[in-house]
Amino acid sequence: MNYKEILDKIENALEGEAHLDELAKGKQDPFKILISTILSARTRDSNTRLATERLFAKYSTPKLIAEADIEVLEDLVRVSGFYKVKAARIKEVSRMVLEEFNGEVPDDFEDLINLPGVGAKTANCVLVYAFKIPTIPVDTHVHRIPNRLGWINTTRPSQTEEELKRIIPKGEWLRLNRLFVRFGQQICLPNHPKCNICPISINCSKDFSMENARKKKKKK
Repeated sequence: MNYKEILDKIENALEGEAHLDELAKGKQDPFKILISTILSARTRDSNTRLATERLFAKYSTPKLIAEADIEVLEDLVRVSGFYKVKAARIKEVSRMVLEEFNGEVPDDFEDLINLPGVGAKTANCVLVYAFKIPTIPVDTHVHRIPNRLGWINTTRPSQTEEELKRIIPKGEWLRLNRLFVRFGQQICLPNHPKCNICPISINCSKDFSMENARKKKKKK
């Protein structure tokens, strides 16, 4: 299967950029990307963007966030949801980055996952978006879409990452997450995917014809 050709088709069909795409195209501040990825858990991209902008407008370094009042941090990131947990995590992460890594976000997977609130997906996002180190961050879209397409058959994100690394050429790893996240948000939705505008519907093993027929009948 020509995965590069398929990913090219997806990329050409997408609109706009995700928040991490925007950060990666800027100064590629690893600390900002790390904190933003932590804030992105269980919230919309627009909420992550707003929370990140509000936070970094006031506190832009590990030292400033580590020393900030927790109530102020909570208020700044409130829009991202679970704000008390996230505020405590970014404060502790900032302290550890400052004290254990001299204020520089590490570019090593094991170092990253030892930070509080940083799992495999967040660590891999930092490696990809901040350091351009080829790996595959697996979120709900990256897990769902390849399984829906029939490329893999996995139940856990760790399995998905392993299988995708086995079948996808390494030269495509860097763009896989950013494409599948936007593809999953815009076209290949969890429910009622927009198969009529999907650029790779011919490559999809999932049959949504009955579901789409019911949807059309309901509209009538």
